[in-house]
Amino acid sequence: MATLLSTAQGDFEARFAELLSAKREDAPDVNETVAKIIADVRNRGDASVIELTSRFDRLDLTPDTLAFTEDEIDAACASVSDAEREALELAVQRITDYHARQMPEDAFWTDETGAGLGWRWTAVSAAGLYVPGGLASYPSSVLMNAIPARVAGVKRLDMCAPTPHGKVNPLVLMAARLAGVDTVYRIGGAQAIAAMAYGTDTINPVDKITGPGNAFVAAAKRQVFGKVGIDMIAGPSEILVIADADNDPEWLAVDLMSQAEHDESAQSILITDDPALADRTMQAVDALLGQLDRKDIAGASWRDFGAVITVRDLDEAARIADRIAAEHLELCVADPDALAAKITHAGAIFLGSWTPEAIGDYIAGPNHVLPTARSARFSSGLSVMDFLKRTTLTRMTPESLNIIGPAAECLAASEGLEAHGLSVRSRLDRLNARK
Repeated sequence: MATLLSTAQGDFEARFAELLSAKREDAPDVNETVAKIIADVRNRGDASVIELTSRFDRLDLTPDTLAFTEDEIDAACASVSDAEREALELAVQRITDYHARQMPEDAFWTDETGAGLGWRWTAVSAAGLYVPGGLASYPSSVLMNAIPARVAGVKRLDMCAPTPHGKVNPLVLMAARLAGVDTVYRIGGAQAIAAMAYGTDTINPVDKITGPGNAFVAAAKRQVFGKVGIDMIAGPSEILVIADADNDPEWLAVDLMSQAEHDESAQSILITDDPALADRTMQAVDALLGQLDRKDIAGASWRDFGAVITVRDLDEAARIADRIAAEHLELCVADPDALAAKITHAGAIFLGSWTPEAIGDYIAGPNHVLPTARSARFSSGLSVMDFLKRTTLTRMTPESLNIIGPAAECLAASEGLEAHGLSVRSRLDRLNARK
């Protein structure tokens, strides 16, 4: 049974702190194993990747078969139903349109001294997308990672999608084609991350790696960071729903279970100012759990990490929401805009009872790769900005250098960096000698 809390209880703070600090992912310590895999891939390249793929995915490959051919992708796409194809195409359109609006503008101006200052934005040259295989094989993740990269202007986009026992999800390959992925490799695990980071004879290295994965993939991303950029280390999924009395408990129940069914370590929390709604929603969850195909997973998540919190009013709900800093936040209240304005920390906000979080997973447009485990306090979801870098621009004229140069020379001297100061002074002396 989910944890029941009320802000009116004297022990609320202690119990709420316990809820926030609960360790939801008991991942094994795989750092040493991953380090060995990365070192082996760096040393032996294709041979290492092929051996590890055979061991972990039971799939025998050669350098020539590491990547899917165009004919193989054509065949997979041909097996996709018209309804699924149209749904993917609509998702591509909406996700592309949304992310195109995120593109920042270059700037350059001349200040009062005559100095030219500004910045420009350029995309990374190559990005690598990791898409889990097996049961957790989601075409939506392909779109959410690949489309922002393409919109940002990344020239080469490669993808690693493991195919255990050779089993392929045709929708993943179709999503890759629609999103503009250049090459799809049928490899996974830490070896795929290492191959994309360092390159092999067959696999070209990339500049940034994005996408979710298991504990081995997460550890590999941590260890290659610095050689390449990464997006984030995502933990188990989570949803926070704030609801007032005027809500359908069955809707709230399915929204809560939409994340609980992801993983036994996922977390679903309801906050409401109506105790009666809290009771009805919990009853609705119990009824729903008897019907879901993934009831064992969702049930374990709800039992171990789920919570229902009753509050005095929605202002209190907003303050608690900021402390939770949830990955997904649904505001099922009469005035969601007003409540959203009071909340600072959330990965994504879904406004109103007609906006289930699941619409954001697939088709709304905003990205579903979001910060978890309270990291929304300091980070954002994936966007075009993750594939862009900003370069600053500075241009001095003799006049502007004459105005601000002496201050730079003074600061250089205060730091004991003589050559720094001389690089400015030599120019000022040349300028003053002309006068």
